[in-house]
Amino acid sequence: MFRQTVTRIYGVLVAVFVLAGAVVAVALASGSQLPTVRSASNATLKTNVVVNLQGRTLYALSPETSKHLLCKTKACFGFWPPLTVSSAATKLKVGSAVQGRLGLVRRGSKSFQVTLRGMPLYRFAGDHGRDEAHGQGIESFGGRWHAVTASSVAPAHPMQPSTTPAAPAPEPYATSAPIPSAPATTTTQSTPAPTPPPTTTTTTTPTYTYPY
Repeated sequence: MFRQTVTRIYGVLVAVFVLAGAVVAVALASGSQLPTVRSASNATLKTNVVVNLQGRTLYALSPETSKHLLCKTKACFGFWPPLTVSSAATKLKVGSAVQGRLGLVRRGSKSFQVTLRGMPLYRFAGDHGRDEAHGQGIESFGGRWHAVTASSVAPAHPMQPSTTPAAPAPEPYATSAPIPSAPATTTTQSTPAPTPPPTTTTTTTPTYTYPY
């Protein structure tokens, strides 16, 4: 009786482990294909934009298309790194909230740029975190850059360019030597001239001789 009970318990544990392994395998298989791009709400632009796996805003250059590339120089790639994959056989997956089809355009022998709705996708070197869109509205390299919206329909209110606060004006350089102050004005009181002593007038009485 005891042996039968142990056998049943062992069989149940084996079945549980097998079932758990199958669930984990299915979860890993379904989660192995991460979305190439996804949607995220951008507080600055007040709309949902397309971002990469790290949550960085993705941009497109208007009027560039996959058949008419404008950003083709190292200088452009320095400011606007393209979203690329290493092989044309890479399986692309679009996030559930992003409208449109993904594609690839060759950028080199071992580099392929991802496109969405026919627009090559880029990051902006001036963005350093999520929810940033400092590249919005910049005009350079033959066109105007704009954050790619998750919806294929243009927003009712045009997205405004991101404003970056101006750097404070530098403080004036300090002089190595103190600026000499103006000499103090010394007031000298002049000594009054001595008053001459009063003149004494002596009246001489004339002497008269009287006859006696």
